[in-house]
Amino acid sequence: MPLDFTAIDFETANGNSASACAVGLVKVRGGQIVDTYSTLINPPTGWWDFHPGNIRVHGIYPKDVENAPAWPDVLAQMLDFIEGDVLIAHNAAFDMGVLRKTTEAVGGTLPELHYACSLLISRKTYNLDSYRLNQVAYAVGHEEFDHHDALADSDACARIIIHAAKRHGADDLDGLLAETKQQLKPLNVPTDEGSADLN
Repeated sequence: MPLDFTAIDFETANGNSASACAVGLVKVRGGQIVDTYSTLINPPTGWWDFHPGNIRVHGIYPKDVENAPAWPDVLAQMLDFIEGDVLIAHNAAFDMGVLRKTTEAVGGTLPELHYACSLLISRKTYNLDSYRLNQVAYAVGHEEFDHHDALADSDACARIIIHAAKRHGADDLDGLLAETKQQLKPLNVPTDEGSADLN
């Protein structure tokens, strides 16, 4: 089985996981990036307040998402893009929490998907002072990207996993998970939602 997965990254309007305001997805097939998807998101009703701290991080303002698609439309497009892939995110507990909570906020449901965390894989692969996304990306030679842009961050996440697999001599995701003593986790089983600070 080749190295196939979809990397994912969210930005949020505020500290609530249901306030998704941007998403980026990067599809990997056979260890190569083959497709991308990204969009701004009009956050669900009740979770629309943009916190100044979040704006400082990602630079997305309320006016930027006024005409953006709402979550039900975005989720449908995302699921079409993902095609049942394993999802990979850096500090995955945060991004999976956003995916779950934003879907719950609109009364939606998610299919049975599984995910793994590039942060945890990185800790078992590299000897670094920091395992934040930008620091790990720099360590694997991906030095120029717009950190906290959802598509740029998911692209960096994908490149980290591709590099880690090569470093471990893993031909596929199962092999990489085995080498780093990680396991796939089910999306529909909530976990402690991580902090966006590690993204």
